Amino acid sequence: MTQPGIDVTRSVGLALKRAVTSLRTAMDDVLRPLGLTVSQYACLEQLAQRPGLSAAALARLTFVTRQSAHTLLQGLEERGLLERSADPPSGRALPLQLTSTGAALLRSASTAVAAVETHMVSAIDANRVDQLLVDLDAFASALDQEAGPASGAQDELPQ
Repeated sequence: MTQPGIDVTRSVGLALKRAVTSLRTAMDDVLRPLGLTVSQYACLEQLAQRPGLSAAALARLTFVTRQSAHTLLQGLEERGLLERSADPPSGRALPLQLTSTGAALLRSASTAVAAVETHMVSAIDANRVDQLLVDLDAFASALDQEAGPASGAQDELPQ
């Protein structure tokens, strides 16, 4: 007797989880020789693209808790990869920025991660990538709308 529920052979959610797990493993493999975790890389990448972010904003953008972000950022700062501004522009948050050492390491890491993504998307026709991105965004939007603002939806992130 079978249980009612999801057909695991046709579950979009399970297929997404498998793809995310495979991507994470591949990223771990290329970042490990550089002495970075995926979360550390994500922080450096966000800071390079959005200099001056607060630790709280970085936590939201990298999908970690504030407590985890604090530990993560402290480690990156101790390694000389980022620094905090001495004077906050407003409030208590001290903006973060990459050091020259952090920027150099990020260039290597970004090249390695880009190669992983290039390999991943080479599995489908290049003309389908844009539609895949639209579809994935639609999935996230549908779930964010269903969950509502109390769920921590990422709709107020800094650009």
